[in-house]
Amino acid sequence: MRVSENIIEVNNLVKKFGEFKAVNNISFYVKRGEVFGFLGPNGAGKTTTIKILSTLLRPTQGEAKIDGHLVINDRIAVRRSIGLVFQESTLDEELSALENLRFHAEFYGVSKKVYKQRSAELLELVDLSDRAKKKVRDFSGGMKRRLEIVRGMLHYPKVLFLDEPTLGLDPQTRTTIWQYILKIAKQQKITLFMTTHYLNEAEYCDRIAVIDHGQIVALDTPAKLKEGVGGDIITLTSTNNTQAKEFIMRNFSNDVRDEEDKLIVIVRDGKQIVPRLIKECPIQITSIELKQPSLDDVFLKLTGSKIRNEEASDAEKTKSFLKTRGFRR
Repeated sequence: MRVSENIIEVNNLVKKFGEFKAVNNISFYVKRGEVFGFLGPNGAGKTTTIKILSTLLRPTQGEAKIDGHLVINDRIAVRRSIGLVFQESTLDEELSALENLRFHAEFYGVSKKVYKQRSAELLELVDLSDRAKKKVRDFSGGMKRRLEIVRGMLHYPKVLFLDEPTLGLDPQTRTTIWQYILKIAKQQKITLFMTTHYLNEAEYCDRIAVIDHGQIVALDTPAKLKEGVGGDIITLTSTNNTQAKEFIMRNFSNDVRDEEDKLIVIVRDGKQIVPRLIKECPIQITSIELKQPSLDDVFLKLTGSKIRNEEASDAEKTKSFLKTRGFRR
């Protein structure tokens, strides 16, 4: 039997809570060994999708497969193929690091001999060997997250789902965590499926699906997505932005937008345009900046807004919706 190069296949997936569509007819695939990302704000449908793929939620319609197994019909096979690291910690803080790992190993049928070998190797990789017998309640947030990553990889899953794995951690700790994740995944040939609203984390991905309001609005490599912005980005202020905008649109670019007290201009060959703009504009330019497109610019162009970090999570939005409809657990 020929093994598909795609370890995840999703076709026309929908998840509704009442009339609210948390996931709205999405389709995509993930290749074996790929680092694949969902980039979007809180409440975009990222967590709901992962819960469907990991068999924790049933889709309303559509089909999803993990390593050839249907997530609805072959739940046990799917669960054996995956690892999970959620936003919220699920460690037992009254147990030691090793005790948490041992229970996970028993649940997945990892033999005692293999468990001892893998737990030692993985704890060393994330610099937790000296804390192996310490209770988790005394760990820092970063240490707990590293332990959860080790636990998620202990049974050597084919796919590791990482749902906002560094949420709430400081930037330096987030960078360190990702160094560990990528190192272990490469060594064990594990496919990574991550969700994030941190733009710098999305840069680790081979491909990114930009998701907003339950729909995939773009899917490509980070470089290709940034190319799609259409050129370099000039940010400027002037003594009269309305008149400056009219001049720029007549002479340099049709892609000009207002953002607070600034003008954002998309141009080709910004290094050539900036000196001309300063020299030729009849309105005094008080500040000007040139930069290459970022994933934040990609999201803004695709959705018309910036990533809404302040919005409720999928779970919070779902609970709120069900509550208003009279549903209870």
